[in-house]
Amino acid sequence: MRATTDLSSKVNTQKIVNLREIRGRLQVMQITRIFTGDDGQSHFEELEIPSTDLGPPRGEITSSITSTTSFFRTTHTEGEDDIYDYHCAPQRQFVIHLSGSVEIETGDGTKRRFGVGDILLADDTTGQGHISRGVETPRRQVFIVVSPDLDLESWR
Repeated sequence: MRATTDLSSKVNTQKIVNLREIRGRLQVMQITRIFTGDDGQSHFEELEIPSTDLGPPRGEITSSITSTTSFFRTTHTEGEDDIYDYHCAPQRQFVIHLSGSVEIETGDGTKRRFGVGDILLADDTTGQGHISRGVETPRRQVFIVVSPDLDLESWR
């Protein structure tokens, strides 16, 4: 039992040291992007939006991302009625999940579940698209439309 306590203490100490080391330095916010590959199918990609930790009470802040519009959606449908077969995103947009959950299936067959707090960059505006299946309703989401020219290179 003593070895476990010592290991736990070491891990906690290391976490504190790491938190101190990163204060005021570049941080990241993780999001998932769905995009159309060269094969015409949709795929997932993990991205990290850089941010700077300004310390309390301001927290971590990213650079400004220009958006053209935003809107909210609430979905109450359930079961078979809550399946949106292959479709493309109508425009490049962040989808931020406020409540409920959804399963997204890409053209390559990969499935992922998104729920409260998850951020998806829907970027498969061409090709086969993806399938959305409601898992937990009601689902509430906010959509933030961004420019198709938004440079993602620093997020990779």
